[in-house]
Amino acid sequence: MATPPATGMCMDASGRMLVCIRTTMNLPDGLLEQVRARAAATGRTTTSLVEEALRAHLDGPAAPAPSGPLPAYGNPEGRFLVDMEDRDAVWAALDERP
Repeated sequence: MATPPATGMCMDASGRMLVCIRTTMNLPDGLLEQVRARAAATGRTTTSLVEEALRAHLDGPAAPAPSGPLPAYGNPEGRFLVDMEDRDAVWAALDERP
């Protein structure tokens, strides 16, 4: 039988009980320090501050797609530079340094 995800009880702003899923995120130390300091300065939990920031970001306008052409690699004439069926040639191409 599968183990259910770890959950905890949370309250939303109106006091209703919610079921929250715990997760792990890897954040740069400096960013986490800023979040903890802001949370402490405003009398909030780190979790509530991160949740609010994520909601504000996701509710905002979507980031525009990158403009301009995507980078292209290889022969401008469209010829394959490596025979993909030749394993040794593929590894040799991967081992090349620019």
